Amino acid sequence: MSAPQLVVHRDKELMAEAAAARLITKIVDAQAARGSASVVLTGGRNGNGLLAALGAAPARDAVDWSRLDLWWGDERFLPEGDPERNVTQAREALLDRVPLDPARVHAMPASDGPYGSDVDAAAAAYAEELAAAAAPGDHGGVPSFDVLMLGVGPDTHVASLFPELPAVRETERTVVGVHGAPKPPPVRVSLTLPAIRAAKEVWLLAAGEDKAKAAAIALSGAGEVQAPAAGAYGRSRTLWLLDAAAASELPRSLYPPASA
Repeated sequence: MSAPQLVVHRDKELMAEAAAARLITKIVDAQAARGSASVVLTGGRNGNGLLAALGAAPARDAVDWSRLDLWWGDERFLPEGDPERNVTQAREALLDRVPLDPARVHAMPASDGPYGSDVDAAAAAYAEELAAAAAPGDHGGVPSFDVLMLGVGPDTHVASLFPELPAVRETERTVVGVHGAPKPPPVRVSLTLPAIRAAKEVWLLAAGEDKAKAAAIALSGAGEVQAPAAGAYGRSRTLWLLDAAAASELPRSLYPPASA
């Protein structure tokens, strides 16, 4: 478990641009060291804002996009191409504008895919895909992600792990079907906390006043069942990237943050 580090930016636009620059550096370093990189994307306004900023960054051409594996932390279990799906939004924000290898873009199954409406079968299939990509030295039956990004919800949820629901209590499986999510749509696929914690680095993104209370709760010692964001951490680094509004309710002991 790595202790969280905090970086607070003036506003959400600057946060997205800085996070994009940070991500480019991580990908380039990983590709230089190993030949490839592995990143887990997040949806929502902060995740998509980061992707849009990455697409606009002049340094994006430093990335060898053909040697990048992309995964998702969660997905809305909707038909392929639905505008609410995270992968659809990611394609619009960035993915359709860079030369990715389609075989290395690991989208979660859709509700009109090979598993039909069986979200649990879809989750099991994604777990199998993750396990197949894991190397012998990787942790927990998933690849050793270089960076796993998560948006933090106003209720402290991350991925589709909502407070008190069964998915946040999962300790064995790496991917689960989520039923009855309090935020529509109610049926989703999500990585679990054990899969999230296998990542080298976990970055939690929070911007806006509506995220301030969630950030304060998660960073003040709350339990992961009540505040799932508190249970999201990386093996070597846990980085909270916030704007000033999202950081406005942090305890004075945490703010101003140490620079990463």
